[in-house]
Amino acid sequence: METEHVQPDNIIHSRGAVLSGDCCFVGVSLAATAAFSCLFVYISIMPGNSFGQLFRITTAGVSHGPGYLLIVDGCPPGIPLSEEDLLPDLRRRRPGQSQVVSQRKEEDLPEIWSGVFEGKTDGTSIGILFRNRDARSQDYNDIKDKYRPGHADFTFDAKYGFRDYRGSGRSSARETICRVAAGAIAKKILAEHGIRVVGYVKQIGSIQAHIPEPASVTLEQVEANIVRCPDASAADRMIALIDEVRRDQDSIGGVSELVATGVPPGLGEPVFDKLKADLAKALLSLPAVVGFEYGAGFGVAEARGSQNNDLFVPKPEAVKGIGTLTNRHGGMLGGISSGEPIVCRVAVKPTSSLSKPQKTVTRTGSPTEIATKGRHDPCLLPRFVPMGEAMMALVLVDHWLRWQAQCGSLAKSRTVPDISR
Repeated sequence: METEHVQPDNIIHSRGAVLSGDCCFVGVSLAATAAFSCLFVYISIMPGNSFGQLFRITTAGVSHGPGYLLIVDGCPPGIPLSEEDLLPDLRRRRPGQSQVVSQRKEEDLPEIWSGVFEGKTDGTSIGILFRNRDARSQDYNDIKDKYRPGHADFTFDAKYGFRDYRGSGRSSARETICRVAAGAIAKKILAEHGIRVVGYVKQIGSIQAHIPEPASVTLEQVEANIVRCPDASAADRMIALIDEVRRDQDSIGGVSELVATGVPPGLGEPVFDKLKADLAKALLSLPAVVGFEYGAGFGVAEARGSQNNDLFVPKPEAVKGIGTLTNRHGGMLGGISSGEPIVCRVAVKPTSSLSKPQKTVTRTGSPTEIATKGRHDPCLLPRFVPMGEAMMALVLVDHWLRWQAQCGSLAKSRTVPDISR
């Protein structure tokens, strides 16, 4: 079979040539080409463990296995990086940090195995290892043949035919340790260009925080209490509510708001890779996230165009000298950043694993009752904040690198070019 090198796109030609990866297979039947194509396409996308284009992360591991692996590809060389740089955000995500989160005790210490030389990134793949220290797999023996309501047990069985019943296996929120570490690297790169990402808890249950200026919220305000809400009055009531549901062997959901400031206009693509679309995918890929909105969000359903439009005005302090009077568009227009703060919100559901008995079925469909042991968050929001920040930072750094690669000097310009003459 003759081969030749081609561009790495997966294409089926009607004359019987399959272009896939590095190879072109010529002179085979259409049935064979289709089979080859399906195989190569599957290999090229299987099975969703990587995220990003130019700044790309890959994760591996389960919550009750030996640990987790993170690979970061595309990080520019020369970025100062040490294990200590990753610890602040990892500690914000770590279980056992307060009475309102899971009491699993993990140090979550990163081990950088590659990609850093003499304290700086060297441009090659960054490999980071995390070891699990406090897994208690025996807590799950009683439920290995039962489906937890609201959990991925049934859907994992439906997809793979069996599952790792310890903890939540691959769907465990513990996987986000890799995302938070990668996000810390992304934040370092973004900070060099004046871009900052801050998240906080906006709502738990029916208790809503009053945040009049999202772009003005500081990390210090967020970290001032264990629930990570910058409204101190609302935070006290949120903590009391979490404690109430915990004592009732239940859980509670809420909303996290994420804000990126200093983002220049121009990030994002106009069609499929809109910045808003990639942010939505990134945040919805986090465990327990069931809703996403940005800017005015679903509030636009009741607005008229004249009410919803943000009017353009001169802004000498803006990167291009132009901005908007208001920010109902949430910092993105046509899928591209506008230079205004990017403001997103996500709804996070209550923790599904409950010690309170609930009705369910076994793997064979027999009715039964389930009560989940183990150590679970009565509310996911306090630990969700660094996870959400990480995914927002990963999207922004990926699009920033893509913008630099595509637009070059235009991306570095502080003015809008006049091409009318």
